[in-house]
Amino acid sequence: MAYILTLIVSLVDWIVSLSFFCKESVRIRRILRPFFLLQNSSMMKKTLKSINSTLPEMASVLLLLAVHLSLFTMFAMLLFARTKDNQQDKEWVVYFRNLPDSLTSLLVLLTTANNPDVMIPAYSKNRAYSIFFILFTVLGNLFLMNLLTAIIYNQFRGYLLKSVQSSLFRRRLGIRAAFEVLSSLKETPASAQQSCVSVGALIQVLQKAEMDSRCKQAIMRHPPSPEYQSHFMQKVQFAFGHPYFGYLGNVVALANIISICVVLVMDADKQPSERDDFFLGAINCFFILYYLLEMLLKILAMGLKRYLSYPSNRFDGLLTVILLILEIATFAVYGFPHPGWSPELMGLLSLWDMVRLVNMLIVFRFLRIIPNMKFMALVVTTLLDLVKNLRAFAGILVVVFYAFAITGIMLFKGAVVPLGNTSAANTTNYNGTLQCGTYEQLEYWPNNFDDFAAAVVTLWDVMVVNNWQVFLDAFSRYSSPWANIYFVAWWLISSVIWVNLFVALLLENFIHKWDRRCQRESLSDIEYQRTVELMFRDVLEEPTEEELMEKLHQHPHLHLCR
Repeated sequence: MAYILTLIVSLVDWIVSLSFFCKESVRIRRILRPFFLLQNSSMMKKTLKSINSTLPEMASVLLLLAVHLSLFTMFAMLLFARTKDNQQDKEWVVYFRNLPDSLTSLLVLLTTANNPDVMIPAYSKNRAYSIFFILFTVLGNLFLMNLLTAIIYNQFRGYLLKSVQSSLFRRRLGIRAAFEVLSSLKETPASAQQSCVSVGALIQVLQKAEMDSRCKQAIMRHPPSPEYQSHFMQKVQFAFGHPYFGYLGNVVALANIISICVVLVMDADKQPSERDDFFLGAINCFFILYYLLEMLLKILAMGLKRYLSYPSNRFDGLLTVILLILEIATFAVYGFPHPGWSPELMGLLSLWDMVRLVNMLIVFRFLRIIPNMKFMALVVTTLLDLVKNLRAFAGILVVVFYAFAITGIMLFKGAVVPLGNTSAANTTNYNGTLQCGTYEQLEYWPNNFDDFAAAVVTLWDVMVVNNWQVFLDAFSRYSSPWANIYFVAWWLISSVIWVNLFVALLLENFIHKWDRRCQRESLSDIEYQRTVELMFRDVLEEPTEEELMEKLHQHPHLHLCR
């Protein structure tokens, strides 16, 4: 039904567009497009249902937050009312002139984006006024906002756990039903011909099967190392295949990073014409040669197939090859390093650009140390799990971003015009607004809704809530005061609800891994979680035999013989 309704609305909107020769600015069908993405993911639908079930509990706290904001707004308008002395009314003029300005000022203060700016005029007049702002921030930001986080974590986790539990029950029920059907078939006669499959054929099937790489590795394992007959080569293989050789490579990589930092600090204040790239080019050449030698020795000790079977080696080897290619290209274009090595631009990139690119790759290569540091690896694997597991949550966030970006384009496209694009007559009107901290003074002109990419970046900046009061002020002036409703709605959905959901799932994932670590499981045994179900593995309840059989006997299309 939802599909049909969406298609009908889209078709009607398309017909309207054709009747206006596609010149209309409002197109409803654009906002409806994410519906098809949501409907094709069961996990996204479960997440939406869990969020929908959590909304009543969140609404109670949001209502309390609204009461808190309203009461303090009334207090603020009474405390900072207009007086006869205009010099003493700076707080009233800037922040509490009327009810909308007062609400906006305290709402932004709730996110601490304008703290302590909103307090300074009154605080300069009388220090006792700081009590009002501190009390508002403590009650609103520290208590109510964190209470909202706790409620979202507890309730959303509960609803999602219930959904995952029902999925587990259905999966177990299907497996049990298949077993019952197979067991009811006649047994194979003893005289039936039996056949077997060779190991090589099994390996070929596993290689072609669409299985997770870790599952394949658990079955196939890593290829064996080459067997050398020479006693000397056996010693070489032992030395360069030992973990300590990898630790030595980490120490060398750290020395490379330190040397780059020293050179950058020494050349920080130098003009490009005064910079000598000889030292940095020489040390890069030395370290890249070491990285190449390290890679070749590891391949010699482990064999190419075994070397490539480890993700860390693939990462290391790929960056080493790229660094080697860049270094060869640098020498081919600009020659070998020498004192005063700073030639003119030749080709696409200057020498300094080539050196910077090499240094950035060297810094990126330093991430190889993470697997060797257990606690850091625990944190990184938690982050990787979030990227892999929470694709459904990221998908919903993309949908929300898309919907708000399209809505923002329809509402505010062309509303903000940079000063350079306005006429001389209009420029005089803008000059009065070039006060410190405004949209114009901060030159936020690229943050607009003139196209989709700019709209997404603008929404991201508002979601971060750093200086988001600038956007509230600017778009309320350039378009309409009602524009604040759009930005406040986006703040509630993205920063309040969605960020708290992300924090809740981050806590759940990290606590799961931390508990396993505290149970003295080695880090290598900590699996990369592939599904959200595995995050709740310790609290999920396996259905009993009686529950499964009772459900199967109630099935209208399955008739069991026993």
